[in-house]
Amino acid sequence: MEQINFEDFIKLEIRVGKIISAERVEGSDKLLKLEVDFGSNEAGEGIKRQIIAGIGKIYAPETLVGKECPFAYNLAPRVLKGLESQGMILCPSDNGNPVLLHPDKEIQPGSMVK
Repeated sequence: MEQINFEDFIKLEIRVGKIISAERVEGSDKLLKLEVDFGSNEAGEGIKRQIIAGIGKIYAPETLVGKECPFAYNLAPRVLKGLESQGMILCPSDNGNPVLLHPDKEIQPGSMVK
């Protein structure tokens, strides 16, 4: 495992987002298209992002709506199956299967993980 210094680590912005919709990506049994609420900006405008997540073999889309999870928020966008992903859901792996992480109480969407 390569170690990184603290200055590299703090470049990653991790925020809690609330999943407001989820659907399967056509042509993939693994990918789900999530619409995620990250709260509001300084002007009070809502921040919603599309995240393409490889959790569809374990999680049915309808079970994800309303869940709060941590996301890598400041990753450069990436195109998967023709859809732009504007972040990444953070999940540990249990024998190769993703496991969702959740705050132990409801938290404001967009809250930063420190």
